[in-house]
Amino acid sequence: MRKLVYLIFLLPLVIGYLSSSCSNSNDNWEDYEDWRVANEKWMEAQAARADGSGNAYYQRIVPAWNPGVYILMHTFNDKAQTQGNLVPLMSSTVAVKYKGMFFDDVPFDSSYLSVDSLYTTKLTNVIEGWQIALQNMHVGDSVEVLLPYQVAYGASGSAAIKPYSALKFHIKLVNIPAYQIR
Repeated sequence: MRKLVYLIFLLPLVIGYLSSSCSNSNDNWEDYEDWRVANEKWMEAQAARADGSGNAYYQRIVPAWNPGVYILMHTFNDKAQTQGNLVPLMSSTVAVKYKGMFFDDVPFDSSYLSVDSLYTTKLTNVIEGWQIALQNMHVGDSVEVLLPYQVAYGASGSAAIKPYSALKFHIKLVNIPAYQIR
């Protein structure tokens, strides 16, 4: 009998919480509309950007495991010089140097704030956009990567990153200290 009383008391609270959670996600879409639209327009403009000879500045990379998403990547170094170097796998641990910025070039994070400026992590511990980028890099490559919000922190954001934020990263793949053999 007590269980029934608790259930009758708690059920309206749970339903109220769940319905408010659902409505908050719609409010989130509207609350961040200007920010979201600005980020989407910036991504579109960057995708259309050309270099001095009329070629695309960024390479559009679509991962085989998720063909519904993409990143934009520009390599700064001569890829012929790093072509024979290791490429991380999803199970690898990587050491990188990076700087993260919003679409308007406002920085939000950097490995250069640490003593040795290296950030070491497993590929499985980073956002999907980084997973895509790093698996398309060789040790020694230095790139600029643009991530649409869908492969960054999504509609919820994270700490100082607003929901629907397209992000720009400068990443240098320094080493793969724990390389897993295929």
